[in-house]
Amino acid sequence: MMSSTTPSTVLSPGSLRRVHHIALNVRDMQASRDFYGTILGLHELTGDEVPSTLVELVAAGKVANFITPDGTVLDLFWEPDLLPPHSDPSHAFTRANHLAFDIAPHLFDQAVEVLKQNQVAIAHGPVSRPTGQGVYFYDPDGFMIEIRCDPEEI
Repeated sequence: MMSSTTPSTVLSPGSLRRVHHIALNVRDMQASRDFYGTILGLHELTGDEVPSTLVELVAAGKVANFITPDGTVLDLFWEPDLLPPHSDPSHAFTRANHLAFDIAPHLFDQAVEVLKQNQVAIAHGPVSRPTGQGVYFYDPDGFMIEIRCDPEEI
């Protein structure tokens, strides 16, 4: 913990504007592309949309890029030898706990049904809280994902 700070040694509030991208290692690129692109409906970047620094890796099938409606990029890096440290995905294996996607409250139940229809392993939920609803589930590599929504306005 920092004991004293001066303006030159810390970023001022608001300096970090938003999450730019999240990078995940994946074992089966096609399964992960189907999961994030087809089941979750994220837009996969293709052609001129692919960041110039990743064009060669995307062309070689080593990276796939998706974008959320708010502009956050999800980069998938193919690591075919990636093995989870435990066969049960409920055993956390990284310092990251989960990745949460926000959805409109009127679409939440539909999202849960899509997960069930696609036989996605649900870890917990759906749950209702004062802050809204959430459902937690695993991607093809066992990383926990959440779809959540704010409470419906009455």
